[in-house]
Parts: sequence; structure tokens; C-alpha cells
Amino acid sequence: MKLMSGTSNPELARQIADYLDSPLTTTEIQRFSDGEIFVRIDENVRGEDIFIIQSTSHPANDHLMELLICIDALKRASAKRITAVIPYFGYARQDRKTGGRTPITAKLVANLIAEAGADRVLTLDLHAGQIQGFFDIPTDNLFVTPVFEDDINRTYKSQDLMVVSPDVGGVVRARALATRLGADIAIVDKRRPKAGQSEVMNIIGDVSGRRCIIFDDIVDSGGTLCNAATELKARGATEVAAYVTHGVLSGKAHERIRNSELTELVCTNSIAAASAGSESGKVRAISIAPLLGEAIRRIANDESVSKLFD
Repeated sequence: MKLMSGTSNPELARQIADYLDSPLTTTEIQRFSDGEIFVRIDENVRGEDIFIIQSTSHPANDHLMELLICIDALKRASAKRITAVIPYFGYARQDRKTGGRTPITAKLVANLIAEAGADRVLTLDLHAGQIQGFFDIPTDNLFVTPVFEDDINRTYKSQDLMVVSPDVGGVVRARALATRLGADIAIVDKRRPKAGQSEVMNIIGDVSGRRCIIFDDIVDSGGTLCNAATELKARGATEVAAYVTHGVLSGKAHERIRNSELTELVCTNSIAAASAGSESGKVRAISIAPLLGEAIRRIANDESVSKLFD
């Protein structure tokens, strides 16, 4: 087994390498003056089981193209098996046709990764579970729920917790966390007038006197979380925190979160930007390196990955 890192999140790749006690493969990745990407692998990988770690986060197109080029380089270097470890799978929000003459870009990206030569994909908390079916190669979708469960139990020891889904589509995700915590669940009924904007219509569930934990997979502009936190406090919640897998945190997200009713926003380090969120004063990143590292070890040894969540 060998590990290789792209440039999207080298710190996470180093943490995974430390967990597995396996050094990262020496690789040269350059960009020409016109933006073209050049990759050269400086070690022999013939017949090796290779795991390339690369999130397709901002700039999404550059990091996606870099991943494809790295896979092609490994394939042409005669690697035995290539696993694309994609902690954050970009374009996952475009998983269906939302109107006439619109693409299903998540499927397109899945095709590109498979066509480039990847034999397997390992990712974390896909925006929608059915995206696994977009890949024509084996795909393991890990869940961050056990990691967040441990952190919540250490941070919030009271018995008045309530897990809140920020929309109807996230109910299954929120219920899974609530079941592990032994907590109740509430749902935010919202509408989205247009992309990047959300409006809270109603709160389903009695949150009065409860410490609310909003649980979601992606925070981008922060509008949904901040609006939900304001409404939850107005309905009598004593405290509102948010646990989100992927901290995209684009635009004025840090400013919104800093000025919001949220006590803190906890993200994983699947995206490098989330680890640099201290400027907001409320963003905290926790590492998913042990989870990804253990999944990589199990895949390399042909062991069960699903048992990680039993």
C-alpha cells in the first residue's frame, strides 16, 4: 500500500499517513503559467495498491482536474489498484435535474473519475446517498456520525439535547445521530427562493428549554444555519450549536457565523478552509484522519469497512 496526496488538503493527507505509519509518495505537482497542471510521481508504483487523497474543494475545477491527472499518471505507471480518496466530493449538490435543460453534474464527475482509471472511490458523507450509484466502480461512503457523537458527548454532557435537521432532506442523517445520542429530533421547514438563499418557514418539534445541535453535511454561505439558529432561539432553545461535515465556508460565511446566534460551528477537516476558520471565533475543526485512515487500512487488507459503524 502507498499513499499519495494532491494539493487540496496536504495536512489531512499527512495526518492519515501518520495514522497508518506510511509515508506519502514523493510527487511533483506543478502549474504552468497558463494554469495547466503537470504531475510526476518520483517513486516506483508498479504493482502497488495506491490511495490518492484529494478533496475537490475550492478551486473545485482545478482540484478535480488535478485528481484526474494524478489517476492517469498512476495508471500509466502500472499501479495495480488506484483508490481515489475524496473526503469532500464536489459537485455532489448537483445530483438531479432541478429544471429543464439542466445537468446532473455529480454523475458526470463520477464518470470522469472512473474513466481516468480509478478502481475504487472512498468518500465521506455524500450529499445524497444515491450518488454512490452514479459510480460504475466500488464506492465506500463513510459517515462522520461516530466522530461527532464522541465530540458531542465530551462537550455537551446534559440530558436536554435535541438534534435538529436544517431541512426535510436531512432527517435521516439527523435521526441517525439522535439515535446514537439518545436525543429527540426537530426539523426546520425551510424554502430556498434561489441558490445560496434560504428562508425558515416553521420549526417542527418543541425546542423550548433544549440545547439544540443542528446537524448537516455541508455549510457553504452559512445562511441556512444562521437563520435556523435565530428561529430556534426565538422558539425558546437555550443554546444552538451546529455540527457540519464539510465546511465550504465561502463568501461572508465567517462573518455571518460570528454575528449569529450559534455558540459554535464544528466541522471536520475534509476541506482545508474549515481548519483555518478561527477568524470567525466560533468555528472549530476536528480531524477525520483516524476514520479515513482506518477505512484505507481495511480496504488495503480486504476487510469490512461497514463494521466501522456497527
